Amino acid sequence: MPVYTLADIATHREEIRKSRFLALAAPVTTPDAAMAFIATHADATASHNCWAWRIGSVYRFHDAGEPGGTAGRPILAAIDGQECDRVAVVVTRWFGGILLGAGGLMRAYGGCAATCLRLANRVPIVEAIVVTMACTFAEMPVLRARLRDHAANLESEDFTGDGAVWRVRLPRERALAWAAMVSDVTRGRVQLAEQIKRVD
Repeated sequence: MPVYTLADIATHREEIRKSRFLALAAPVTTPDAAMAFIATHADATASHNCWAWRIGSVYRFHDAGEPGGTAGRPILAAIDGQECDRVAVVVTRWFGGILLGAGGLMRAYGGCAATCLRLANRVPIVEAIVVTMACTFAEMPVLRARLRDHAANLESEDFTGDGAVWRVRLPRERALAWAAMVSDVTRGRVQLAEQIKRVD
């Protein structure tokens, strides 16, 4: 099942029983980036700026003054429910004078965040690995021509006396096919399968 991040910042506005809600979501790759996004987009004039973020197995959430468990956790649940990762969401509320109750708050914060993520421009996260391999000058043109076929990128090329050592980044799902092709081109001299198992 694919997991998604966002291509750019997404927004969604709702009014629920006279309270105004604004959800902003963004792609993030580090906890510091997530917290910086939240700090930048929290509105000091609002009643509450509740948030959550997830980056792989690391996550945080905060209720920002709302009753415990009614805001941050539902926002995190929305991130997970929309199959998102490497995403931060802040939901800002301007209180409209009508109490929503714990269940109403959970539905409002979680629903606003989920709608924001559902409507966002999402992109699948492709898990990548990096393999290191030595190739001769004779093999390099053939291998270079095969990079695109395997959605691979040559990250670095350090020349040696008889060729070069390459660092190649490619989607994990293409790794075994790349290893088989390299073994074929190098007539078995380069075996990447074991290196790929260690990367796992």
